[in-house]
Amino acid sequence: MKEDLVKLHHARSQKDFPGLNLEEGEYVEFDIHRAPIGLTLIWGLAFLAIFVLSLCLTLMWTDANTSATLGLNSTAIAYLYLIIFILLGVSIMAAFIAQHVYRSNRLVVSNNRLFHYQALSLFSRSTNVIDLSSIEDVSYRQVGLVDHLFHIGTIRLSTVGEETTYTFKYAAIPKKELDAITHLVHIAKENKKK
Repeated sequence: MKEDLVKLHHARSQKDFPGLNLEEGEYVEFDIHRAPIGLTLIWGLAFLAIFVLSLCLTLMWTDANTSATLGLNSTAIAYLYLIIFILLGVSIMAAFIAQHVYRSNRLVVSNNRLFHYQALSLFSRSTNVIDLSSIEDVSYRQVGLVDHLFHIGTIRLSTVGEETTYTFKYAAIPKKELDAITHLVHIAKENKKK
């Protein structure tokens, strides 16, 4: 009965996570994404930039004496409009890129391994696959008012041997993930002893 349940979990995990190279009998326990508050900050900054640039554009458009006020000729004013439109486009594009990079960071925890996907920029990504039995320490920390108000934090994983440390920032409700990962690490170490 237990073997059938494991096979069912394995098949479901392969369907839900086609990019993972799951071994026989391995299945995904849970998937940790970054907290949505980061997206709010990204888009908040983008909308602030758009608002300021739009305000500049509106003030220039409605002021008939812009050239006299700024001491610029009509060609310079046209270039100023062009620069503002370009900055508007760059602000929107930067927000979409930042959103994509932010969402690309995640932890996928299976019953045997942990997959750590990290993106620092659009062209900088890494993937680490860590055996749960090689994890020595699992901890988290919350620093600052924002972390405590929004129940986010940083999960930290230390491995045996080279003492490599992996961190996952902006995890939503990190205490739950910490307890679950710690439990799975203990089970993996017990299974390894057998």
